[in-house]
Amino acid sequence: MIIFDLSCSDNHRFEGWFRSADDFGGQLERGLVSCPQCGSADIRRLPSVLHLGSVAPSPVVTDRKEAAQATVPTAPQLSALRAVVEEIASKAEDVGNQFADEARKIHYHEAPSRPIRGLATEDDCSALKDEGIDILHLPIVKPEDMN
Repeated sequence: MIIFDLSCSDNHRFEGWFRSADDFGGQLERGLVSCPQCGSADIRRLPSVLHLGSVAPSPVVTDRKEAAQATVPTAPQLSALRAVVEEIASKAEDVGNQFADEARKIHYHEAPSRPIRGLATEDDCSALKDEGIDILHLPIVKPEDMN
């Protein structure tokens, strides 16, 4: 197991645990790594403390299993999250790549008010937020991408 310090385009910092550097690279290429705070898939690896040339010794984690359990959701937590996301997704109209345009139409009363879901670029999401349009990033994963 290898732990990487990661950051999204909004500079949210978080850890990622992977089997290997190649596993991280593969998951990143397939869009399976996202920010737990905002859902952004624009992720970059940060230099770890060990690679910064610090003089002080690194703190030792005596119980890796305990540390992992503190940061990794349990199966029941993941199941509950999946159920909530599926419930929300089932009640929203999928507008696909037209999400940003449709969200604007709804916000400016050019289209009927209704829950929608779809895909948007990080730039589109930032622009929507700048316009005062509230959006929510949801970690919707296709069943075939789940393990």
